[in-house]
Formats: sequence, C-alpha cells, structure tokens
Amino acid sequence: MSFTAISAKGLGKRYAIGAAKHRYLTFRETLVNAFSSSMRRLKPRSQSAGLRSADFWALQDVSFDIQPGETVGVIGRNGAGKSTLLKIISQITEPTQGEVHVRGRVGTLLEIGTGFHPELTGNENVYLYGAILGMRRAEIARKFDEIVAFAEMEKFIETPVKRYSSGMYMRLAFAVAAHLETEILLVDEVLAVGDARFQQRCLGKMEDVSNQGRTVVFVSHNMAAITRLCRRAIWLNDGKLVMDGSAIEVGSQYLNADVGGIAERVWLPGNAPSNTIVRLCAARVITEAGKVSPEMDVRFKIGVEIEYEILEAGHSVVPNYHFYGADGTHLFMALDDKWMQKPRAVGRYRSTGWIPGNILTEGLVTVGVGMMQAEPFMVQFHAVDAVAFYMVDNLKPGSARGGYAGKMPGVIRPKLTWDTRLLEKDE
Repeated sequence: MSFTAISAKGLGKRYAIGAAKHRYLTFRETLVNAFSSSMRRLKPRSQSAGLRSADFWALQDVSFDIQPGETVGVIGRNGAGKSTLLKIISQITEPTQGEVHVRGRVGTLLEIGTGFHPELTGNENVYLYGAILGMRRAEIARKFDEIVAFAEMEKFIETPVKRYSSGMYMRLAFAVAAHLETEILLVDEVLAVGDARFQQRCLGKMEDVSNQGRTVVFVSHNMAAITRLCRRAIWLNDGKLVMDGSAIEVGSQYLNADVGGIAERVWLPGNAPSNTIVRLCAARVITEAGKVSPEMDVRFKIGVEIEYEILEAGHSVVPNYHFYGADGTHLFMALDDKWMQKPRAVGRYRSTGWIPGNILTEGLVTVGVGMMQAEPFMVQFHAVDAVAFYMVDNLKPGSARGGYAGKMPGVIRPKLTWDTRLLEKDE
C-alpha cells in the first residue's frame, strides 16, 4: 500500500505584528465613565490607545504531497515562508489553518548548533547536541569518529567550544546533525556553513542522503545546489505556493521572475561575505557602456563587476567568478590571475571581468563570486548566486545563430571563424 511521506493540506500560519496597548485612564476619566454607564466596560480610546495588533500570514493555503524517497527543494525570497513551512512539518510550531501529516522519523537541520554549551569541549557537545537532536548515546558513540573526521576537528575535539572560531563551531554542529539516521530530513540553508571547501562536503553529504532513498526537504538560495540535489522544487512567495514541479523548470521561472532585482547587489558590512582579510561590498552585471542590466544581448560583451575591501595588507587576494546555467550546470570559472603573486595593500578595489559576445546561449545565468588567496592557497569566501542575468537573442544580424530560428542547444554558442572553400576537382 503506497502512502505519502509528507502531506500538507491548506497550511496557513498567522502571526500578530505588534500588540494592542492600553493607555491607563486617569481617576477623573474613570469616574466619568462610571457615571456614564455603570454597566459598560471601560474601553481605551481608539486613537490614543496605541498600536493595535495586525495579522501577518507567513503561509497561506499551501498544499502538496511528498512521496517517500523524494528530494524536494523549497525556494523563494527571504520572508517567503520557507523556514516557517519546515518548522510546521517538524512540529516546532503549529499551523493556524490546515493540517500536515508526516510518516516516519524526522531529522531537522534548521538552526545548526542550537544547544551547544560554550564551556563544554567539542567531545562533550557532540553527545549533548546529538541527544537534543534525538540520537541515542550508543548511536552517537558508534558514529563519533566519523562525525569528528567529517568536521575535520580531530585536533580540537577536547578544546572548549568557547575557543572555537564560528566556522569550527558550525562545522562540528553540522557534522553531528548530518549523521542522523531518519526517514525524513529537513534542511534549511545548510550551504551557509563553513568555507567553500566544506560547503562542497556538505553538498556531497546531502547527495549521499538522497541517494539512500530517504525523503529530503531542502531549503536553499543556491539554485545550483537545488537543481543538483532535487528533481522537484516548490516555489513560495509571500507565503503562497507559486509553482510546484521540475526543479529545473521551477528554478528557471523563479530566477527569471526575480532577475531584475539581482543584476546588482550591495552588501552592508554586517551581512557581507567576508573574513578578517577581505570583504565583498557589491556585485553587478554591466553592459559595455557600464549600465547595470538584467538582460544581455548575446552579441555583446558582458561585464561582471565587484567592489571589495582589503582589510589586511600582505595577501595575494584573487577575485574569481563561477558561472552557472539555469539547470545548475557549472559553465566555467574565471579568475583575475594577475594578482596571483602580488600582495595587496589595504583599500577598496573594483574588479571587472568581461565575457566576449557570442559565447553564452539564451537563458538564465547565475554568478557566484569568490575570493581566494594564492600562496598559501586558501578560499577566503564564496558568495553563491551573488548576481544573475538573462541572455536574450533578438534575432538581429551578428549573432551566432545566423538565420536559424529554432532553440540553439548546448550551454554555450560561440561564433566561430569559418573557412569554407571549393576544392579543385581531380582531373
């Protein structure tokens, strides 16, 4: 008999913004009200009583079924309701409307590291956090060495957590959570953990889990990760379900609809991709004339421009870009190699990489922006899906398609130099 692993019907979650504040009445006002009507309850005056509570619907009428063994991505802007949905499925919070039925043991990677005690060692926190996540002591002991090795924390496992860097803390927490043995796994933005190399290990671990036939619900802003791990995606916007279908199709529609807002991105110091050496300030997609644009003509050069601050002198900091197609295919990587052997001075820099015309084909292209150090090699940070743009072909002269009107297959479509000649006939 077949059954669904997760079934949601008409889910809605309402929160109250603010609260009704009642102004205290004076003695005189109390007497006046009492004499006016001894049977009437005292009420605050409408204007001076303060703010009244307002309803905010984090989710509205969301319905879907997820079959056992499916890996489903959940995408949408910040505030779309993605995390709220996972909290309802995991029974951390209850829905205001509708219902959800979950069949199987659930493991959650929602707020990684909640429950770590700073005074305890990494060793002790592995057991504490594992217990909070529902693992038995014997299960933790059996997986302990694997957890520590995955987090690459062998040298520091007996050190109190309060002495860990934020990256070490998060790596160990993820390693514990990732080794849960559950039928259903709920994951919220796991790729925000650690540096670029560890993020790839996280992604590999998630792929292993999905290949084991377990049900996975994966929330991420990384569209390349969504399309790599998931065959299906659910798109939420303002708490409503916009689209449910193939991960490639849903992801392409989502990014295409949102591309006008992500051709340029500016980060404030508090939330910028950074470390103690370098901080990313802005990224944008520009035309040859220097204009920011979400749509690029396939015939012309495309510039990807970043602004960043070097915070500590003496490092050979190298900007690098990763380009992805709408289906998550890694198209190519490019880096500014002239800085490979040159230590930088402190200051704000601007770097622009130019893609020649008639290289990329039509469709959505997302760009990950990274910073690395050449000697010794070290990834400083990697901002996935930093910006995006849409390649368009207006069928004008000069494009690589010529008079061909059909969809050009492939991920690139360079305009080659051709040499065609009539050969002399043999006599």
